[in-house]
Amino acid sequence: MSYVALYRKFRPDTFDEVKGQEHIVTTLKNQLMHDRVGHAYLFCGTRGTGKTTVAKLMAKAVNCEHPKENGPCGVCDSCKSIADGSSLNVIEIDAASNNGVDNIRQIKEAVQYSPAQGKYLVYIIDEVHMLSAGAYNALLKTLEEPPEYVIFILATTDEHKLPVTIKSRCQRYDFHRISLETITDRLEEIVGREGGSASRDALRFIARSADGSMRDALSILDECMSATLGEELTRDSVLKTIGAVSVDIYVDLLRAVNEDDANRVLDIINEAIWNGKDLTKFVDDFTWFMRNVLFLKLSPGLAGDMDMTEENAAQLSELGQNFSVDTLTRYLNILQKLCSDIRYSSVKRVTLEMAVIRMMRPETDMDLSSVIGRLERLEKGFTSTAISEEAAPSTDAAGVSEGSSSTVESREIEALVDHKVEKAIRELIKSGELSGVAPTEEKQDPKLQSDIIIQNIRDGFPPAEAEELIRISKGWNTEVISKLEGLQKQYANDLIIEPAKDYTSDGAGRLVIVFDEKDDMNQRYLYYKDDKHRSDLADELSKIFKKHIELDIVMRRGVKGVLDRESTALNKIQYDVRQVEREEEING
Repeated sequence: MSYVALYRKFRPDTFDEVKGQEHIVTTLKNQLMHDRVGHAYLFCGTRGTGKTTVAKLMAKAVNCEHPKENGPCGVCDSCKSIADGSSLNVIEIDAASNNGVDNIRQIKEAVQYSPAQGKYLVYIIDEVHMLSAGAYNALLKTLEEPPEYVIFILATTDEHKLPVTIKSRCQRYDFHRISLETITDRLEEIVGREGGSASRDALRFIARSADGSMRDALSILDECMSATLGEELTRDSVLKTIGAVSVDIYVDLLRAVNEDDANRVLDIINEAIWNGKDLTKFVDDFTWFMRNVLFLKLSPGLAGDMDMTEENAAQLSELGQNFSVDTLTRYLNILQKLCSDIRYSSVKRVTLEMAVIRMMRPETDMDLSSVIGRLERLEKGFTSTAISEEAAPSTDAAGVSEGSSSTVESREIEALVDHKVEKAIRELIKSGELSGVAPTEEKQDPKLQSDIIIQNIRDGFPPAEAEELIRISKGWNTEVISKLEGLQKQYANDLIIEPAKDYTSDGAGRLVIVFDEKDDMNQRYLYYKDDKHRSDLADELSKIFKKHIELDIVMRRGVKGVLDRESTALNKIQYDVRQVEREEEING
């Protein structure tokens, strides 16, 4: 006899063997025991969670000649014929390839005849979401009021694609992803029944790779056992077989990024490629690794809730101490985008390398998080070199250091680092890389320097003058909107903007958002009720025009239709008056 795959060989024969779906199994067993079997069921859930298996068990149970408490007996003629696929009472239909109206009409015609043997005709329609609209319509009436000897069991992985009229006619059961421990226990049981041996760590890794799918886990186990016949299945052999990467590789890669070691980064990527690793999976696993580092950084107590050994958790916690939360978040954002990009890239290696370079060199990005990353690099460099270069420890006659530090007192280190950070920031401003940023005059903790600088970005701009505010309000729909992005662009599109009566106040130029009671509620929420969104819009305008701009709110009634014309006329008058004043000043 030919070899039978593990997921087929060990398909559950009773309800008690179904793992991870106890809530469904209990309900169905109660229905069978009390003769409350429904006429239509809808099984929803991701792949490999037991939908088709439970459907077949249900079909066996309702036709079994000697049913038991835990399901069909498995030895009667009806159970055997259903198991080998020869029963005329159970019809399996793949809706992915039989999704037309004619296929459903054949069902309607067939259900008119009662079964020659057994109690029920059971139709199992797999991937039912693939049916056409016409097929759904043809199925509706039969599904709602089938003959008393017919049971429909519909299975789908995309429940939201089904019409409500279909779902409302069925008893719905949601199959959950199977837990890691449940899959691991089942794999351990199957390895024993097959006469093999495997470490618990290897089986846990297979279970995690299966992502909650028992069938996927059995397929991976089948592959790994074939690759290590006669040997114990270990974690390393699993990694080698399925092309995954050890966590140590990701630790080395993250350390190389932190140390700005481009040679080591390329060596690690080269090694992964020449070992046949799939780069898409490499990136996916690296993203999960980075996520674990971030969460352990935020809360070391989460180690027990993560799928990793205590040794790995301790290693990741220690590694996370070298990074700030902002830096790890920036890395995760880069990797999330990379996960999407690398799937469609024709040069996956280059795509991966460019993303790692962006992680390693924040100056290659122009967003706010990259500026913070650059400042952190400056602080780190100053902290490591300041003592040896410019501050020798002072000792008394006995040769003992004066402060509590073995080198210099902490206040001297802070003053020195603070001085070098501010000097570097001034150089960045002078070169134009941080245009408009004013370094703080106050001495602050070096760890807070980046936050202070970012907070002062808008404050460092000179206030917008009257004619600039008029120009912004007049060109709002034609020039300004095109420079915004995302939701800001969407919700700012219909805003009515005009200069404030007092153009400048508190060192800032002021604009006014004019609301009418008929305005869109989303806009009113974003800018009228939420100060943060209004402040964010003001920040964006300040960066665009390199001027300090603030936004106020004015609510008026009944001006929706005429406000644009009034504002335009007013702005023109104010603009002309301002121009005359400026000409008079110039001419003396």
